[in-house]
Amino acid sequence: MIKPLTDFICPLDGKPLHLNERSWRCDNNHSYDVAKQGYVNLLPVQNKRSKDPGDSKAMVQARREYLEQGYYQPLAQALANTVLAEGDQALLDAGCGEGYYLRCIIEQAEQNGTDLSVAGLDISKWAVQAAAKRDKRLSWMVASNSSIPLADNSVDTILCVFGFPVADEFKRVLKPGGRLIMMDPAADHLKELKTIIYSEIKTKNETLPIADPDFELASEQKVAFPVSLASNQAIKDLLTMTPHLYRTSAEGRERAEALSSLKLTVDVWVRVFGLST
Repeated sequence: MIKPLTDFICPLDGKPLHLNERSWRCDNNHSYDVAKQGYVNLLPVQNKRSKDPGDSKAMVQARREYLEQGYYQPLAQALANTVLAEGDQALLDAGCGEGYYLRCIIEQAEQNGTDLSVAGLDISKWAVQAAAKRDKRLSWMVASNSSIPLADNSVDTILCVFGFPVADEFKRVLKPGGRLIMMDPAADHLKELKTIIYSEIKTKNETLPIADPDFELASEQKVAFPVSLASNQAIKDLLTMTPHLYRTSAEGRERAEALSSLKLTVDVWVRVFGLST
């Protein structure tokens, strides 16, 4: 069974939130409405670093178009296998984007008969809106990893997929013995694209993505495979959905956007960290 993870706490005072019709409310009467798409915004204005933080609407749309073509399906499969190896669990996707990887995990969980309580959060309201439209069974939140609006010790597994881990908050919401599963680029990830858009490619130092001593590396798997993009639109979508869009020069973007096909290397680490008790 798939059900929402609803151990919400108020982002202003940390008190438990209770659902009253279409609003989540704490004992101090702070109230957060459920949007028509099915998500709740738990990112107070004072915690925003910009007016519209996170991925833009265009980035979310490009990522959705790209991922739904199945280019990264082997990554989704590897992640689902890793998550579901532990059976029934409460799961938080910390940086869920438009929900592609969570949907793949849920689909496999249903096939396996695994029970999941699931929440996804992202700082981008556009990403959360897109995710919530696709699956109403889960809890979707606009929120930040630096202030996760979930109760202490409420989650068995946290996913951080190409995201930004915040060790102290992850430790707070994880149950004793909980897991952090991270997916991060390895050295050769999208190397062909980088050769086109950058005049110089810096060597990537492969270090663990989280340095907190309470998180111990339990396992790691490198997932590498080729991808062939056969259209100009797919190349534009890939560039738009990645940080490379802002890191490269206008000339670099023009070179990539002029291509009609591109062969790529996908090279990604899937790592499991155990929380020591």
